[in-house]
Amino acid sequence: MQPDQAYFSPLALTSALTFLPLAQSQLDYRTELRGRSDLFRHLCGGGRVRVVLVDGERMALPARSLESSRVGGGQLRLAALAGEYLPSGLAPSQDRPSALYFLGSLRGEHWFALDLGLARRLADDGQGSREGSAFLDKAGGRFDWIGLYAFAPRTSGRDAGLATSALSLAAWHSRQKHCPNCGAPTWPDQNGWAQRCEGEGQGRVLFPRVEPAVITSIVDSQDRLLLEHNTAWDPGFYSLCAGFVEAGENLEHAVRREAMEELRLPLGEVRYLGSQPWPFPASLMVGFKALALGSDIHVDGQETEDAQWMTRQEYAEALASGRMTPPGKASIARSMVEQWYGRPL
Repeated sequence: MQPDQAYFSPLALTSALTFLPLAQSQLDYRTELRGRSDLFRHLCGGGRVRVVLVDGERMALPARSLESSRVGGGQLRLAALAGEYLPSGLAPSQDRPSALYFLGSLRGEHWFALDLGLARRLADDGQGSREGSAFLDKAGGRFDWIGLYAFAPRTSGRDAGLATSALSLAAWHSRQKHCPNCGAPTWPDQNGWAQRCEGEGQGRVLFPRVEPAVITSIVDSQDRLLLEHNTAWDPGFYSLCAGFVEAGENLEHAVRREAMEELRLPLGEVRYLGSQPWPFPASLMVGFKALALGSDIHVDGQETEDAQWMTRQEYAEALASGRMTPPGKASIARSMVEQWYGRPL
């Protein structure tokens, strides 16, 4: 390029992502209510309490929902139980922890999630009831069950937000059953948004930890997109450069470090695109777009097996031939690739 030629950066017209599948929560979290031990009964007294069900990494749908969607298409929706019909043994009380998480309120309705896995753990510890155990035994067969990755692209913003919050809390309570400070057992507190340690430091309150990660759509001066294949991924699956933020590191530094570690590629301008929770099990994905300062790439061969610069035409041909598989519809990577590509994949 001659010095007197105008240069138009591929990042010049970059804008923030307006839609991300797992960043659609519409609820008012009502954080001021989380400390009430009688919150569930209090809100049930006014009616319009709804309870969704989570079991491990899956959410409950009305029975035969998956079969109907395969036949007729359409959106999926969460199974929602009226709060007053939930067995009393599963509700919080001052002398017994509960597996109910308060998710928030929307248009006069109050939403909770019942974590069946945590409820079974409480029952095994003698903190359940016969009525509650009977409900847990039957719940698994009364509903269809689906993971968040498949559910989020096929549902409403409200239900995607409910599922994301519920599964994030369920993952935390499932992974952290003991206090990281003293090793004593922990039990849910503050309507699912905290844990209380039963050790010598009684009264210690623990909160969920989120693991930030950066993901970057890297383009060169010709506006080609860099797609890479990780050694742990299925054959043909290509996505964007990504990695966890390290201790003491800011997000932009993580973007540049990951590009150098995986590709030996220095980056110039970096722009923020958006973020969404990724509860697999506890990440927050923060998206950026960056301009490479060159086109030479050298994969490390350990984490990254292959990386390729792609024009839009080349990418379309790779997808059509089956040589490449795009990121899943629920991921921020999919939205970032589609933004560069110019249309849905």
